Amino acid sequence: MIKEWATVVSWENGVAKVHCDVKASCSSCASRAGCGSRVLNKLGPQTSHTISVPSAEPLVAGQKVELGISESSLLGSAMLVYLSPLVGLFIMASLFQVLFGTDIAAMCGALLGGVGGFLLARGFSPALAKRETWQPVIISVGLPPDLLRTTTSSELSQ
Repeated sequence: MIKEWATVVSWENGVAKVHCDVKASCSSCASRAGCGSRVLNKLGPQTSHTISVPSAEPLVAGQKVELGISESSLLGSAMLVYLSPLVGLFIMASLFQVLFGTDIAAMCGALLGGVGGFLLARGFSPALAKRETWQPVIISVGLPPDLLRTTTSSELSQ
């Protein structure tokens, strides 16, 4: 199970809306100063995601929850997104090369196959996303933010 912490935005009728921040995986690497991936991450938009997760337990805004998703669903969705355009590209490029015998035709077939594979993945993804096994679940719940109180040493001396 792949786990990630998220912050509750709201909870009503057994559904919690949670806010997940996107973290760059290269921030802890020893060679981050000269890394090209880090530069590309800085160029892109800093995104965050808000998703709905079923929760029988009432939650309050600001509360931390640990979300989990199975590895098989993550691998399945990655294969759908990345492999279907690649397979379409190779199949259609080969087919156009055999049928027409020119590199231009193979290039056009590759373009058509890649776009077709992308559209195929886009069409299948909503149906697959409805599967219960592909949905994130709440694994553990942190304390509500108003339950935990901290005091500093200057507050204790008063």
